[in-house]
Amino acid sequence: MWVVPRTLVASARSSFSGERDRLAALVVLVGVGAGLAAIALRDLVVFFTRLFSGHADPSGSGRVANPHVPALGVWWLVLAPVLGGLLYGPLVSRFAPEARGHGVPEVMLAVNRLGGRIRPRVPLVKSLASALCIGSGGSVGREGPIVQVASAIGSVVGQLARVPEERLRLLVACGAAGGIAATFNAPIAGVFFALEVILRDFAVRSFGYVVISAVIANGIGRLAFGSEAFLSLPTFATPTAGEYGLAVVLGVLAALVGVAFIRILYGSEDLADRIWHGPEWLRPAAGGVLLGLLLLLLPQLYGVGYPALGHAVEGHTAWTLMLLLLVGKLVATSLTMAIGGSGGVFAPSLFAGAMLGSAFGSGAHALFGGTPAGAFGLLGMGAVFAAAARAPITAVLIIFELTGDYAIVPPLMVAVVIATGLADRLSPDSIYTLKLRRRGIDLDQPKAPGLDAIPVSEAMRPLPEPLAPSASVPEMLARFASGSALAIPVVDADGATILGVVSAEAVEAALPDDGVVYARDIMHLTDTLHASDPLEHAIRVLAQSGDEGVPVLAVTDGQAVGWITHRDLLGASAQTGHQPSRRRGPCGDASDVRAGRLIQALRQASAAASQTAARTSSRLRP
Repeated sequence: MWVVPRTLVASARSSFSGERDRLAALVVLVGVGAGLAAIALRDLVVFFTRLFSGHADPSGSGRVANPHVPALGVWWLVLAPVLGGLLYGPLVSRFAPEARGHGVPEVMLAVNRLGGRIRPRVPLVKSLASALCIGSGGSVGREGPIVQVASAIGSVVGQLARVPEERLRLLVACGAAGGIAATFNAPIAGVFFALEVILRDFAVRSFGYVVISAVIANGIGRLAFGSEAFLSLPTFATPTAGEYGLAVVLGVLAALVGVAFIRILYGSEDLADRIWHGPEWLRPAAGGVLLGLLLLLLPQLYGVGYPALGHAVEGHTAWTLMLLLLVGKLVATSLTMAIGGSGGVFAPSLFAGAMLGSAFGSGAHALFGGTPAGAFGLLGMGAVFAAAARAPITAVLIIFELTGDYAIVPPLMVAVVIATGLADRLSPDSIYTLKLRRRGIDLDQPKAPGLDAIPVSEAMRPLPEPLAPSASVPEMLARFASGSALAIPVVDADGATILGVVSAEAVEAALPDDGVVYARDIMHLTDTLHASDPLEHAIRVLAQSGDEGVPVLAVTDGQAVGWITHRDLLGASAQTGHQPSRRRGPCGDASDVRAGRLIQALRQASAAASQTAARTSSRLRP
């Protein structure tokens, strides 16, 4: 479910002769994968919520005991986030640091700067980490994780099919659209979220494919979740002139809340970075104590919180409590993110908007009568999300699809436009783009020429004369002794398919062996690159793999066409004057620091290779 099998992708590649047919087949696979991922993630969240709390959703149950551990009384609310942090903290730190946080910025970065490449392990790690975080009380949403997981599925499908970068980015966007469409039962909003937020492009050539993925994922989601909206929402009568005026006022308030959310979120991360000096894997558990105490005060903030949201828009919550929950949600979500939690900010912004709008509507209804208070909660949901995400089209469409009520659209558009425009004045960056800008990445600026603009094909060298699998130790000794290479590829009978790589160190270790040793016995698998990959990606592969060099494959048929080493990349880096930033961003993300140290790691690997060459050549030469 999590990683599309190679056989399915191969079948799609062989069954469709035309490029458009082939791309359409891949889009169908991505839509199916996105729909299944949405079902799986929601089921995982439900499973871990019941496991940690003993209830289907504690946010709608109030301050009650956990039937699994009744002796703890309500104090299980403090223990649950700590236990969850002990599980997902090491998982994220060890296997996929990019799964930390709210996910959408990483997808935006992959589409706009990394050619659509997302590591295949991300879907599994993100799903488990987010489900553990939400299930143990993390006050975050599941929509951001679904977007990242479904987008990663699109990336994996494209990488296995070896599609060009432009189409790989499109497949990532198709995954994002499918994830939103399936989880919200909102295919139109899913399409425009992918175009407005992920691709940041409304090109006609992208629209059709994104629609296909969203419709397929939505159909699969409906089979599992039904066709009803996940919330019971009030209707909005035909608005009067006075209600348009109230929508303007609510739009202003929503802008202030949206900007406050952004600042509290990243301010909390900065504060946590200054305070915490322990290992990253332990940070979620340590911070879980604070989160648990907050949940003890306001259990409605547990997890996603849709039951509490529904009670507010249905008019069952006092306005004073709604304002308290509004502030509490901003703090709880920011705290969850600051301690290293994994989840989305989509649902928290809807939650905050519902509390703001419903409290505002209560006051308006008491003063002027007319429209029920909960209807203004719907306006608040769309306006706060638009202010935080700067996605006004998506905001309008998702509320419209959730309600199916056209009467709400005109005042909703007014509130959303006011909120988006004012928020943009107060804070130029959205809740998504600010995370990237703090890393020194501005998606609104064209990429400066550098290693990310140069394909591997321009820096690679010819493939070293390969070894046959049956090459003996004397043959390998002769090859290493006659040159300066520290690794030689092993190919099959056709001379182009890479089977593995034999290192000089492996041959050195085999020298004392009295038995018969062949290349196939001591070769190891290695990472590979494609000729069209950017050199920035090649730096990551070489710096992290530990190999002296890696094979370069043709995009069309996957046959070996070249070889690239640390020295080749360092030479290209010197020619372009490219230096990835090593500045630690205000958010203190450990993955950002690693990205900034790639060139340094590459230099260290090259120096180590040179030292190994000097040591092994003295032993291998006669």
